[in-house]
Amino acid sequence: MIPAPRDNPQVTTLRGTTPQDRPLDPGPGRRRRQRRIALAAVALAALAALAVPALRSLSNGERAVPAAQLRLATVSRGRFVSEVSAQGVVVAALSPTLVATAAGSVAYRVRAGEPVRKGQLLGVIDSPELENEYSKEKASLESLEATLSREQLDYRRKLLTNRESRDQAAIELKAAEREWQRAEWAFGQGAMSQRDHDKAGDALEAARIKSRHSADSAALEDDSLALELRTRQLDRDRQRLVCDELKRRVAALELHAPVDGIVGTLAVAERTRVAAQAAVITVVDPSVYEVEFTAPDVYAGTLKPGMRAEIFVGSDSAQATVVALSPEVRQGQIVGRARFAGAQPAALSQNQRVTVRVLIDARDGVLKVERGAFVEAGGGRVAYRVSGDRAERVAVHLGNSSAGEVEILDGLAAGDSIIVSSLSGFEDAPRVRLTH
Repeated sequence: MIPAPRDNPQVTTLRGTTPQDRPLDPGPGRRRRQRRIALAAVALAALAALAVPALRSLSNGERAVPAAQLRLATVSRGRFVSEVSAQGVVVAALSPTLVATAAGSVAYRVRAGEPVRKGQLLGVIDSPELENEYSKEKASLESLEATLSREQLDYRRKLLTNRESRDQAAIELKAAEREWQRAEWAFGQGAMSQRDHDKAGDALEAARIKSRHSADSAALEDDSLALELRTRQLDRDRQRLVCDELKRRVAALELHAPVDGIVGTLAVAERTRVAAQAAVITVVDPSVYEVEFTAPDVYAGTLKPGMRAEIFVGSDSAQATVVALSPEVRQGQIVGRARFAGAQPAALSQNQRVTVRVLIDARDGVLKVERGAFVEAGGGRVAYRVSGDRAERVAVHLGNSSAGEVEILDGLAAGDSIIVSSLSGFEDAPRVRLTH
């Protein structure tokens, strides 16, 4: 409030602001502060309510996992079918490959994809080297045959000579025997001296020795001639085998279809020179197909020839039998072959992809559960059994498995609910809390 002037009448008196001042109500501000405090207290209480269970879970070794990310399944007892699912390709059961019997250039008479009949000419290999070798060996064979014919004539001639010597010795022996008989008679009559009598006896003994030696010598000569002739015959036969083989190889220069089928592959281009034993043409028999499949090596001791299989070709299926399995594992896979048990599906093509299911086992009353990622994640030894909003780790022993189920040998009972999805986020915790 401004005081009024006392001595100066020129000064005008001013009105103060006192009439304009009004006291304010402190209630609204206090109420806003109270509301903020109350909201903060509620938030702290809610945070504490959430934090306390989490802290309790951490203290108990639990992990919190969103239930929406998990897949559960119930353990049941029933019929269990163990099978192996594999991918395969259709291959011809009979697909012979013709090879070049000698180096040469190829001239085809057919094209890939053409149908052919058994015995049809498919191509010719021009091999001057082989044909020249065959001509030389054939000439050698003719020379040996001529030599053998000459040896056979000589053999017959020498046999006659030996026979003549043997017969001559026999005649001389008979003459000596007659002379001895006359000498004996004359000596008995006193008409022959002792000297002449002894001389006749010596002549008889000499004739006997000569006859015996002549027979033995002729026999040895005959054996020697037969051995020489046999040697010539063996030389001729050996050369004949060489010529027969070369003749076969020359004839094989003409490539003929071994079966009725379709020309599958022309290994080299027209008029290209190929090496001996190189593949030239493959003929595919489309009347009989098989399926070649691959399976993980974990089934190497399970799969056996003779097992039943089912082959799926698109929406169709056919029964089959496993007929062969590779004896070795390559790149973690085993290779097998399945043959159709009955009529094969229509319109099959070489290298067509199909699905193969091999039946390993089928039993009733087996404890089983839906197959999931928990089998691989836990190594088949761990599962999480669910009770309410908790899941507890239990040790299990799994048996055979199929595409959709796995056998449980120990650790669980019928009616148990377990987590069958991946366990990668559980970090082997003994207990897991399922959050919603």
